[in-house]
Amino acid sequence: QVQLVESGGGLVQAGGSLRLSCAASGRTFSSYTMGWFRQAPGKEREFVAAINWNGGSTYYGRSVKGRFTISRDNAKNTVFLQMNSLKLEDTAVYSCAGQTITWSIVSDSRHYDYWGQGIQVTVSS
Repeated sequence: QVQLVESGGGLVQAGGSLRLSCAASGRTFSSYTMGWFRQAPGKEREFVAAINWNGGSTYYGRSVKGRFTISRDNAKNTVFLQMNSLKLEDTAVYSCAGQTITWSIVSDSRHYDYWGQGIQVTVSS
């Protein structure tokens, strides 16, 4: 089993930055595709970003491309989401997820096997 724990969320003003971290347990973390998703109140879960096992491939949701950056440190079993130029509409609960099948329809949450508990990000005006 793999456990994922997010950290780094909180309250930030519009235009500011936050860096989310997702720490994973388990020795197989380095083989997983990792993704970030978010869900705002009353809205469906939305794909944010994904990164393949060695960081060589990344993919972003349209609403965050150019503002967010996903990265990983396999030595520390951690994946990151750097969020810049934050907007009010970025307010949501952000969750990291792990996919055991390599780079398989990474924007679809149904293709992920492990999930963190989620962390709140609130952007204020």
